[in-house]
Amino acid sequence: MSNLVIVESPAKAKTIQKYLGENFEVIASMGHVRDLPKSKFGVDVENNFEPHYIDMKGKEDVIKDLKKRAKKSERIYLATDPDREGEAISWHIAQMLNLNLEENNRVAFNEITKSGVQHGMDHPHKIDVDLVNAQQARRILDRIVGYQLSPFLWKKVKRGLSAGRVQSVAVRLVVDRENEIKAFQSQEYWSIDAKLVAPGSKKVFAARLATVNGEKAELADQAQTDAILKSLEGAEFVVSTVKKRVTNKQPAPPFITSTLQQEASRRMGFQAKRTMKAAQELYEGVEIKGMGAVGLITYMRTDSLRISDEAKAAAAAYIESAYGKQYLPSSPRVFKTKKNAQDAHEAIRPSMPDLTPDQVKDSLTTDQYKLYKLIWERFIASQMANAQLNTVSVDITAADCGFKASGYSVKFDGFTVLYEEAKDTEAEDNKVLPPLEQGNVLKVREIGGNQHFTQPPARYSEASLIKALEENGIGRPSTYAPTITTILSRMYVEREGKQLRPTSLGEVTTDLMREHFKHIVDAKFTAKMETELDSIENGENDWVSTLRGFFDDFDKTLKKAEKAMEGKRVKVPDEETDVVCELCGKKMVIKIGRFGKFLACPGFPECRNTKKIVQETKGNCPLCGKKIVMKKSKKGRSFYGCDNYPNCNFMSWSAPVEETCPRCNSTLFKKGGKAGKLVCEKPGCGFEKGLKE
Repeated sequence: MSNLVIVESPAKAKTIQKYLGENFEVIASMGHVRDLPKSKFGVDVENNFEPHYIDMKGKEDVIKDLKKRAKKSERIYLATDPDREGEAISWHIAQMLNLNLEENNRVAFNEITKSGVQHGMDHPHKIDVDLVNAQQARRILDRIVGYQLSPFLWKKVKRGLSAGRVQSVAVRLVVDRENEIKAFQSQEYWSIDAKLVAPGSKKVFAARLATVNGEKAELADQAQTDAILKSLEGAEFVVSTVKKRVTNKQPAPPFITSTLQQEASRRMGFQAKRTMKAAQELYEGVEIKGMGAVGLITYMRTDSLRISDEAKAAAAAYIESAYGKQYLPSSPRVFKTKKNAQDAHEAIRPSMPDLTPDQVKDSLTTDQYKLYKLIWERFIASQMANAQLNTVSVDITAADCGFKASGYSVKFDGFTVLYEEAKDTEAEDNKVLPPLEQGNVLKVREIGGNQHFTQPPARYSEASLIKALEENGIGRPSTYAPTITTILSRMYVEREGKQLRPTSLGEVTTDLMREHFKHIVDAKFTAKMETELDSIENGENDWVSTLRGFFDDFDKTLKKAEKAMEGKRVKVPDEETDVVCELCGKKMVIKIGRFGKFLACPGFPECRNTKKIVQETKGNCPLCGKKIVMKKSKKGRSFYGCDNYPNCNFMSWSAPVEETCPRCNSTLFKKGGKAGKLVCEKPGCGFEKGLKE
C-alpha cells in the first residue's frame, strides 16, 4: 500500500510526485469538493450558524476517485495550499474521507522544490481548526450579505443584482472617487521659470521661482505673474547657496500579493486576475528543460515581507558572483512587515535565487516569463546595496525673488543596475547641473511665466484600487483579484482604458446602500470585520459569537430598510447616446443586460428596437476599406474587426492607429507595449517600424 498525498491541482500534483517518488501517490481534488448549496441559504442561523455543506456538482467522479484511492492507502496526507482556503479544503476532504482530525495528516509547502516538499513532509501537523473556522466565518458572512441583501436589491433596483460584503466597499471607493472628480473645481495658478547659464559653461539649466520678498511664491493669475516678471527685468541672478550631499536610495522590498499585482499592472498592463493565474502556475510547477517540473516561486498569497536566511544567503552568493562584492549591503536586509499582516508565509520570491529568468525563458509562456523576471529581479535587487546619488540644491537670488534649482548624478548604481520600482506618475528626467559656486553671476537666456490648472484626482486603476483596498484593510491577499473581477463582471464598474469608472448601476446601488446599509459599504467597518476574522484564525475569537454579533445587527437593518422602502423602487438612469433609432427617430439609450451593455430605444414597449454597441476606431479595414470597430470576444478580450462582417472577415488583436503605411497607405496597427512596433496588416505589404523610430 502506498501513501496518498492530496493537493488541489494536477500541475502541483505532477511537481510534488517527482520529489516524493514511487512510495507516494499524489492526486488532485481540483479545488473544493464541498460547499454551501447554490439554490438555498444553507446556513442554520438559529442553530449556531451551522452550515449545510453538500458535495459540489460536477465533482462526483473526483470524489468517487478520492474515496477509492483513500481506501487503498496506508496513510493520507492533505497538502492543499498553505492558507485559510487551503486549510478549509483539507478539512472538507478529511470530513468526506472520515479522517481523524487529531492525526498529523496535514502538510504545507511554502515552495514546491525538493527541499520545500521534504521539509513539509517531515513536519506533518493537525488541521488548524482555527484557520478553518476563520474561513467558514468569512464564507457565512458573505452568504448572509449575498443571500439576504441581493433579493432586496432585486426588488428595489433591478432584478438579477447581487451584493457582496467586500465588493460593495470596493464599488463605493470607485463611486466616491468619481464624485470627487465631478465636484472638483479647477484653480488657475502660475509659475515662473528661468533658463540660466553658469560662468564658463554653455550648458543651460532651469530654475523655478520659489519665494517673493522671503515668502513662498503663490501666483494666482497672469497679472500677478507679469508684475513679478517686470520687476526681474535687468535683475542680476546670483548663486546664494550651493548644498551638495550624497544620498542613499534603498531598494523596494520583495513582493507581497498586493504589490505584485500593482507592479504587474503598472509595468506590463496585467490585470490582477492575469497576474495571479501566472503566479499560481509558477508556484505549482513548470516543466523546465533539463530539470523537469519545478516550482519557481514561493507561495503567492502573502502579506509578509519575511525572507528565510537560506534565501538571503543564496541571493548574496548570486549577487557577489554576478556583480561583485561592492553590490552587497554591509548586512542582509530585513524588511518590516505591517502590523495587521498575517505573516504566515515568506514574501514572494524565486524558490531558487540563482535560477535566472534567461535560464528558464524557453520553458515558460510569455506571461510566466514576464512575471518570473519581475519577481526574480525585485527579490535580487531587494538584497543589493543602496544606490548613491550626488545631489545638488542651489538657491539663486534676483531682485526680491528667490529661485531654486536641483539636480543629481549617480555616484554608485547599486541595486538600480538590475531593477527600479515603477511609479504611477512619470518621474522627471535626471537633471545634472553645471559646476556652480556661491557668488556666481548667471546669464539669463530666457525667463517666462507658465499657466497651470489644478487637476482632479485620477480615477482608480486596478493597481491603485488594490493599493487603496490594502491601505484601508479591506480584504486579504487572496481576495483582491476576485473582488475586482466581480465588480467588473456584475457591471457596477467598467474599464475606460486603464481607468475604472462606476456605471449608473454602480452609482445608484451604492447610494441606496449608503442610505440604508451604511456599515456594509463603510471601509472602517469592513476592515474591523477583517480584523475579527484574523482574531478567529489566531484562536482569540469565537467564530459563532462573531457571526451572531454581525447577523443580529444586519437583520435589524434589513428589516428597517424594507419598511422604509416599502412600495418604492429606484430607477437606474439611462445614458442617452447620439445614435438615432431608425424605427421611431428617438435617441437610443444604453442599457445593461445579462451579456453587457446594448443600445435600446427609450420608446419601449411601443418601440422594441435594440442594437449592439459598436465602438468605431480611427482605422480602416486593410482588406475592404470599411471602418474598423472594437469588439469583445466571448472571454471579454478586446479585438478589432471590420464593420462589414460577415462579408469581410478581417480581425486583429492589435489596435489600429491614425498613421498610415508609407508603402500602401493602409492603416497601421500597434503591436506590443512602449517598446512595440507599428505594422501593416495588408496582405503582401509587410511594412513595420519601431515606435521610437
